[in-house]
Formats: sequence, structure tokens, C-alpha cells
Amino acid sequence: MILVNPLQVILWTFRRSEQDVVNLYNALSPVMQLATGGSMLNFGCWDGVENPIAAQSNLCALVGDIAELGSANRLIDVGSGLSAPALQWKSTYGSVNICCVNINYKQLLIASKSVRGNNGLSFVNATSTALPFSERSADRIVALESAQHFKPLDQFIVESRRVLKPDGFLVIALPVVKLDAKHLKIAMKLGILSFTWSSEHYRLDHVKFAIENNGFKIRDIRHIGHNVYEPLTDYYVENRKSLRQNILKEYPPFVEGILYKSLLKMKDASAKGIIDYVIVKAS
Repeated sequence: MILVNPLQVILWTFRRSEQDVVNLYNALSPVMQLATGGSMLNFGCWDGVENPIAAQSNLCALVGDIAELGSANRLIDVGSGLSAPALQWKSTYGSVNICCVNINYKQLLIASKSVRGNNGLSFVNATSTALPFSERSADRIVALESAQHFKPLDQFIVESRRVLKPDGFLVIALPVVKLDAKHLKIAMKLGILSFTWSSEHYRLDHVKFAIENNGFKIRDIRHIGHNVYEPLTDYYVENRKSLRQNILKEYPPFVEGILYKSLLKMKDASAKGIIDYVIVKAS
């Protein structure tokens, strides 16, 4: 049984420092693995698929296509999680060299052990706001469902511009808030997500401004929220009995209860246009 202290989770969620995010993922990311049976840590894109592993793979494929990885030589995957996306991209685009960057050393260690012997993959323990790479040393930088944790986001954009070659692409996939309102109003609209959405609640206009104000030009924005939140929630509701049994093998019941209520609110907020999920491509 994985012991979870509710008070600690609340503190991690409200403070959201880099170490808090690391602690939160170490404590709760296995919930997603138990629910999906895989090692990816994203919500997935459920366009034409019916299970979470296929949806997560679908999202990775979509990001890889938007990033034009077929013509890439060096990709830096920032916030790489357990490196499952990197493995998929390496399998699809064999010639690309991928560096997985993660502030979470435990995740990097697990990932590196699982991909031994896979040439073209490397692992770096570093923060997104101080990338340890020389200027113009990469032609792609991708942040797949990780940039919502980068603080300040502007500093990650500045670092990406420094590291990317002039003809390179920056691709960010992340959940965003669509409301242009003060924090209190956003919190009221998000409801329980204000407490369980354990990342920065970046508004879409803030993300766009951070990119364009730091020397990039936005080339494409894909709005896929309705193919993310709503079908994900529907899948969980339809399969809750078996998924709950899996989660309760490792976690106390309150964790699954909060997850369930958060998913219901997530679907509602998406349907009402309060939240979205975007993939932004910039050069």
C-alpha cells in the first residue's frame, strides 16, 4: 500500500515548487499507471481510439507529427516523465537522437534502466528553466504535458530559444484555462480542479504571450480538449469498478474518490469551454 498524507498533497499542490512537483509525481503518478496499464503519464488524445494506452500513444504520435520529427536530428524532450514518449518517437523516427530532460531523478533512473542498449537516447537531470545545453545545439524541443509545471514559463521559452537552431521548432502540449479572468473567478469555475489540478493554471493567452514575447512565432495551435478530457472521463466512468479495484491495491480509497470527482469536473469544465488542451508549435 502506498501511503499518501493528504496534508502533504495539499501543501505540494498549493506551493507547486519544483520539489513539490517531484514529490507529487512520485506519490501519485502510479495511479495513472494502475489505471492505464502503461508507463505514459499523459491524458491521451482519444480521437478514434477506445482505451487509454492507445489514446496516449495517439497523443505522442500527433505531437511527433506536428514537431516534424521525421526531419529532426536532435530532440530535447523536456519533462520526459518515464520516457515512454521518447521510446515511441525513437521507434517511429529512428534517426533522431533524443535527450530526455527531467527534474525528477527517480523517474530518470527508472527510465534509463528500462531502455538500456537503446542507442540515440540519453538522460539529463535538470530543470526546464536552466537547460544544460549549448546555444543552437538542438533542432527540436518538445514539452509533452509538462510545461504546465514550468515556473516561470517565460524562462523555459527563453532557454528554448537559446538552445534551438534558427530553423528549429518548439512544440508544447499542455492543459490550459480559457477564461480571461482574475484568479478568484477562475478558481470558482474550476471547483475541485483548483485543488487537484496540481500545476500552474496557465491561461492560453499567457502561453501565447510568453512564446511570442520571447522571439518565437507561433506556427500552429491545435485545440484538442474535447478529444482529451471528455472521452477520458467517459472511459473511467464506464470502467470505474475494475479501475477502482486496481487503484485500491496500492492506494487508500480517498485517492480514487478524489480522482473520480476531479475527472467529472474536468469533463464538465471542458464541455463548458472553461479548460482546453492545446498543442502549440512555434519557430
